[in-house]
Amino acid sequence: MINGILQWLTDPAHWTGNQGILRRIVEHLEYSAISLVIAAAIAIPVGIYVGHSGHGKWAVAVANSLRAVPSLGLLFAVSMWIGPRISSDLAYVIPSVLVLVLLAVPPILSGTFSGITEVDPAARDAARGMGMTGPEVLRHVELPCALPLLLSGVRSATLQVIATATIAAAISLGGLGRFLIDGLAVSDYAQMAGGALLVAVLALVVDGGLALVQRSVVSPGLTGKFRGNRLVDPTEEGGARVPVPTDPPVEKKRELV
Repeated sequence: MINGILQWLTDPAHWTGNQGILRRIVEHLEYSAISLVIAAAIAIPVGIYVGHSGHGKWAVAVANSLRAVPSLGLLFAVSMWIGPRISSDLAYVIPSVLVLVLLAVPPILSGTFSGITEVDPAARDAARGMGMTGPEVLRHVELPCALPLLLSGVRSATLQVIATATIAAAISLGGLGRFLIDGLAVSDYAQMAGGALLVAVLALVVDGGLALVQRSVVSPGLTGKFRGNRLVDPTEEGGARVPVPTDPPVEKKRELV
């Protein structure tokens, strides 16, 4: 079985053409990217509003309940409802994107909401004490502090969407799911296993790229690069530490004998 998978993956004929691996990867990324952009455009503003204002927490609970909806069953239901009303290829694209958006919204919304609500209240009070308005506190304090959890939610949603986008092939769309559906139809298990392996590798590569983005945009004070009273410089070997000035020690007064 392993030899069959390797032979299928290393065959140059499987990598080229309209039905080759490279073309299927591009299609897979297209569906995933469209779905993630739409989900982020919905979930991030809602999460920011709910976390900052404290109103509408029910929206987070409702979004989390969507995790229990079976994606494949919902895909068939939506495609049967939308399909007869649209004559173009959008009859297949819209149901797939809609299902993936519903899958991506809960982790992004939860990550954004949790990141905003878990900001240290002392930081908010200090910002208000400096004269910042509510929007300024959100922009300069809450959002920077919420970035680690927000981006973690985006990464989680990305992994789920890339892994689940294979179901688009069940309603005649492309993507890496085609290798699973087509392989099952002809009992080509090497093709099915190879397609599944490609999905897993693609998800890990994209997640690694997002991890690098998260590492570059999040403040060092939130990533552990700032330790105690010493600032670690990651550009120097071993992480050079620059001491942070502290208050001078208070000398004890000599007691008169």
